[in-house]
Amino acid sequence: MTSMLPTGPGDRKKVRELWITGETTSMIMEHRGRRPVVPESAYVAPSAVLCGAVVLGERVRVLHGAVLTAEDGEVRIGSDVVVMENALVRGRAAHAATVGDAVLVGPHAHVNGATIEDEVFLATGVSVFPGAVAGAGSELRINSVLHVNSRLAPETVLPIGWIAAGDPAELFSPDRHEELWEVQREMDFPGTVYGLPRGSSMREVMARQVDYYAAHRHDRLVE
Repeated sequence: MTSMLPTGPGDRKKVRELWITGETTSMIMEHRGRRPVVPESAYVAPSAVLCGAVVLGERVRVLHGAVLTAEDGEVRIGSDVVVMENALVRGRAAHAATVGDAVLVGPHAHVNGATIEDEVFLATGVSVFPGAVAGAGSELRINSVLHVNSRLAPETVLPIGWIAAGDPAELFSPDRHEELWEVQREMDFPGTVYGLPRGSSMREVMARQVDYYAAHRHDRLVE
């Protein structure tokens, strides 16, 4: 039977000892009563984190420093996917994170409550926000952004540093901020991400965020 190790402040020394001795191979965490599902054909690096209702497909590779965290919604990864170093994939209640087959999630990429269809390339530093869909075969190049509730058509190339917003998405170069804002404003970033209307104070936003992430205080390490 799989044993559980508490991860509260009093247990940090024990967890550290397990890492040093090699008795645990990766940070597989139970969150909100759900555990990750990892097939035998998958690889999860020792310094990667899988937290909560995360389901990996066959032959998935999760490299060092990557974090796949199902906050209060699922993370589902298809087959033949590589999640590279220090990438983040986050699932939310209203927006699960779904990654299709044959997808590359590049280093430092950020997939937050979004759908990534099959055969998509997410380059280094790409950000994909809640409710967004990257269509099959699309290519999001270095540091590009697919905004909340936006849909990038299949086979589209989003250039380096550009922003896609709207449904269907329009592509904006960074110097077109005013035009982008006219589209972005209607996509409701604060309502989608924080559940608050635009203009809410940072105290309101952070009070909610502190409560939201407090659930991690009860996470447990699956040995």
